[in-house]
Amino acid sequence: MPASKLASPQLVIDSRMLYTSWIPADRAAAARLLPPALQPAANGAVYMNQYVVDSAQQTTGFGAYSLSYLGVDVDGHPAPDGVTPGRFFTHYFNSSNVVRAYARERGVPATPGTTTLEVADGVVTATTYVDEKPLIRTRARVSATSGIVAAGHLRYITQVGKQLVSGLYPYIGELADTFTVESIEFLDPDHPVYALRPASPLDVVAGSSFYAPRDSFVYPGGVEEMGPADPHL
Repeated sequence: MPASKLASPQLVIDSRMLYTSWIPADRAAAARLLPPALQPAANGAVYMNQYVVDSAQQTTGFGAYSLSYLGVDVDGHPAPDGVTPGRFFTHYFNSSNVVRAYARERGVPATPGTTTLEVADGVVTATTYVDEKPLIRTRARVSATSGIVAAGHLRYITQVGKQLVSGLYPYIGELADTFTVESIEFLDPDHPVYALRPASPLDVVAGSSFYAPRDSFVYPGGVEEMGPADPHL
């Protein structure tokens, strides 16, 4: 089915997901990736989601794919819980032509890339590849048990033309009982995503970081226009 014909929203179930958040090395460089109408969150945090959907049977139309996306937490536009910050997409590396087309129609800066997730000896390693070269590698120590269930909505903000658009993404995730981020490596200083690299020593935002061997979500829903991306134009 052509990507333009896919109905919105799309459902994804049981993805394998490593979600991390940190304070960047250069908060000013990260903030410059936002449109003028948005301001970074007070702590300047960056977020990243690296995940894999292993089979077409886990989606309502996307098919199997892998994805890493990153961006900046923003001030003043929280998720419906009033606590979780809204988040602006700055980079989006997806393995599927279908999903990239669907995302671009909704203002997401989707480009080709692949992501792998491997678990060995209690460590999950997520690696993002662009042009078959490793771009970002994350390692976290996780428990073998996953009895914690998290559910709610995230708010992601995109730019469609000159307008900002807010989308609500409901999710239900089965999280590892214990979780510690060991490293987040940005491997190519010449790639634009390097502006989001973490500070040293690594300063993880624990409340926005987790590993979920099974995470399900709707993509996207609750979309509404927010106004111009640059209020001065």
